[in-house]
Amino acid sequence: MNVLEKAPGTNYVRRAVFAALLCGIAFMGHAQLLPQMIKVEGGPYYMGDVLNMGAGNEKPVHRVKVNTFYIAATETTVLQWRTYCEATGHPMPSQTLEGGYLDDHPIVNVSYDEIQGYCDWLSDKKGKICRLPTEAEWEFAARGGQKGKGCKYSGGQSIDLIAWHEGNCKSSEQVAAKKPNELGLYDMSGNACEWCSDWYGPYNTTDDGDNPKGPATGTTRVVRGGGWFSKAANCRCTMRGFSLPDNSNSGIGFRVAYSH
Repeated sequence: MNVLEKAPGTNYVRRAVFAALLCGIAFMGHAQLLPQMIKVEGGPYYMGDVLNMGAGNEKPVHRVKVNTFYIAATETTVLQWRTYCEATGHPMPSQTLEGGYLDDHPIVNVSYDEIQGYCDWLSDKKGKICRLPTEAEWEFAARGGQKGKGCKYSGGQSIDLIAWHEGNCKSSEQVAAKKPNELGLYDMSGNACEWCSDWYGPYNTTDDGDNPKGPATGTTRVVRGGGWFSKAANCRCTMRGFSLPDNSNSGIGFRVAYSH
């Protein structure tokens, strides 16, 4: 997989690589400076506990439709967040992490509120309005979109093949080290939980229409995917969580999206 940000013309890529090498930055694995975006062809699907193994807040199963959008192949990495911080003067997280903040690990200890600044900065870089995915977009992508095979976890039925969770790690791990899902998305199950843009609230309809964005108001924001500290059951594609938007901890990160 090409780990360089796509750009018109090979000269741009050569210059970018040369500049990165001068700065001592290696474009290896998924530790690139800007997120690689994956196109997700939109369509209708049934959102929620379709496998009938979830919690009450995953019900009722309801029909939604999402338009085509783009979502990052990996969770936002420490290197990508550090690049933003160095460009804008925004501080790195003040909390310490066991092992430190490693460039190819997901950035954690960042709040929903803080992430809005990163999205604004990234929008200028990409020429697209970058944002957090809606909960409906996130679940559609995690389940493989139109290519999905109905798996419990994002990319398979065996949790250890596709996710970092409490049974195989003690902290966040390198992104993209496990198997991707059908769309080429990594760590949608496990590693770091991921913020979504929606206010958290109950599902209350069997047909949520096109491109739902959740409740109009609320006190907490949706968090999805489970993390390195989660039991396997909490890494399922339909599992729902929530957190206060000003909260940050070592278990929550994010990935960006933008509309087609």
